[in-house]
Amino acid sequence: MSLSDKQLRYDKAYLRLALSWAELSHCQRKKVGAIIVKDAIIISDGYNGTPAGFDNCCENEEGNTHWYVLHAEANAILKVAKSTNNCKDATLYLTHSPCKDCSKLVLQSGIKRLVYKEAYKDTSGIDFLKSAGLDVVQILDCEHA
Repeated sequence: MSLSDKQLRYDKAYLRLALSWAELSHCQRKKVGAIIVKDAIIISDGYNGTPAGFDNCCENEEGNTHWYVLHAEANAILKVAKSTNNCKDATLYLTHSPCKDCSKLVLQSGIKRLVYKEAYKDTSGIDFLKSAGLDVVQILDCEHA
């Protein structure tokens, strides 16, 4: 098995974990999961949801997402910020590509590689990360290793 075959197997496995993590979200419109891996160790995880201490309801009566809901990658990066670890040279696995605001957090955190499954409606975040030199990979079928 070549190194690229092995990397693809791991990428798909971590994406499956991100998909499982997304199921923990209380959001109705979209459930997003994130896993951050550094030196072959999962250092953080996250899903989209409200800040700690808030009601878990992510949407208002009209079905629109509350402005204060955190995206999965932001939650995962913030969790690392509260630890003794850091994201330098890590890989971020996301069920959906980051929005333009979260892409700035990804870049600034030191993450060097992004693997995602679904493209977000606005691809500005992906374009920004690619232009900044991140290795960005989309894997649509992560069910088979």
